[in-house]
Amino acid sequence: MEASGWSTSLSSGIVLSLVAVVWTVLWNNLQGLQLQQFVGRHLNRHARRLAAIVDPYLTITIAEYDGGRMKRSDAYKEVQAYLQRATCAAGGGVRHLKAETAKDVDALVLSMGDNEEVADAFRGATVWWLAYSTPPREDNAPSYWGGGRAARADRRFYRLFFLERDRDLVLGEYLPHVRREGRAVMVKNRQRKLFTNLSGDGYDADGMWSESVWSHVVFEHPKTFATLAMDPAKKKEVMDDLDAFRKGKDYYARVGKAWKRGYLLYGPPGTGKSTMIAAMANHLDYDVYDIELTSVRTNTDLRKLFIETTSKSIIVIEDIDCSLDLTRARKKKKKANDDGQKNDGDKKDGAEPSDEEKDAGGTKVTLSGVLNFIDGLWSACGGERIIVFTTNHVEKLDPALIRHGRMDKHIEMSYCCFEAFKLLAKVYLDVESHNLFDAVESLLREANMTPADVAENLTPKSVDDDADSCLAALVEELEKAKEKVLAKKEGKGKDAADGDDDDDEY
Repeated sequence: MEASGWSTSLSSGIVLSLVAVVWTVLWNNLQGLQLQQFVGRHLNRHARRLAAIVDPYLTITIAEYDGGRMKRSDAYKEVQAYLQRATCAAGGGVRHLKAETAKDVDALVLSMGDNEEVADAFRGATVWWLAYSTPPREDNAPSYWGGGRAARADRRFYRLFFLERDRDLVLGEYLPHVRREGRAVMVKNRQRKLFTNLSGDGYDADGMWSESVWSHVVFEHPKTFATLAMDPAKKKEVMDDLDAFRKGKDYYARVGKAWKRGYLLYGPPGTGKSTMIAAMANHLDYDVYDIELTSVRTNTDLRKLFIETTSKSIIVIEDIDCSLDLTRARKKKKKANDDGQKNDGDKKDGAEPSDEEKDAGGTKVTLSGVLNFIDGLWSACGGERIIVFTTNHVEKLDPALIRHGRMDKHIEMSYCCFEAFKLLAKVYLDVESHNLFDAVESLLREANMTPADVAENLTPKSVDDDADSCLAALVEELEKAKEKVLAKKEGKGKDAADGDDDDDEY
């Protein structure tokens, strides 16, 4: 009896051991077949169905920045603009608002604060919008642009809640409606701005800390083509060219070109290059981005500046011949290489770098970087942008920088002509004819005077000044300018004669 019980216990142990071995083998195979995930998916599916019975709401989240956070989402801005009306409504229930200045100086544009919710109705369906933000990630993962706003600024979102039965209505009709209406509100409230790339850290329009590459003020320059002192025919040519560009979206798409155009404004100081840019911006109703090129450290930073510009904008680099050493850069490079090979043996170890070498350490922007900025692959990001370079010495610039396709239209801003003078006389003195006009016309043919200098002489300096005194002062200054021109010509003639005499001696 005891032997029989011992045999039964031994058999049970062997069976249990075999079962354990078989289970281990089967479990390993089950893991290989990923049956755990299969079972998990089924459980999650049933859990979602159960949750849908308890909570019948669906959500859509719209982030402020898409993908790699290189550019602010258009959809986010459109939703923010669309919700202004619901936010301001008395029945909206929003208790915490954020305000910024509006186009009307006495008005404010309001938006929801964080964790505020507002309801909206559309064709019998009710939806809810929630505004919220999350703190930045605290990991040390490098961002594409080396940190900055993308790594340290709060991440902002709008979340839309709606019933599952309204899915088709919300996705097919409501969201497109929100974007269309949001764009209309943005156009209505839009203030044109003047941007600079100097010191962009601070609080943005939504009251959130931002390390944007651009800072801005409201663009309020009063100059228009109607008051721009310039030859009328040339002025009309420029205006027609701008109008053709503004209406040329389909044309640029058809020919396969990025919707942008380059303008090179060149001429002596005081001939109206900066005021021309202001007149262009007012004519097109565009923002202006003024790039201080000497403060841009690398080609990558220059590319980032371009990416964060908006459509309907003029991107300006003034006095580009002075901003960086881009004057005949490729010819100089070869000479520098030759000189470097020659002088390497003469330079002692540990010698102090030259002033030019020290200055070059402040920025690493190259001619290649500027060329790619104008018409490289990244230049096609966005559209409807005008790029303007100004210079006092066009002959110093590298031909690759100003060729057509980069600087498409070259506009010479020259000394004041008689037609430009008549416009200035009308604007400053409100006179269209005067007995001194003939003298002014004659002198302008022989003397070089910029529109800025002409305007200064036509500006009344006291209550006693009138058209007679201002025009007389202008004639006097023109006569002095004429004498300088004649003296300069005589000096050149004398130098040429002396050179001929020297040649005769040999």
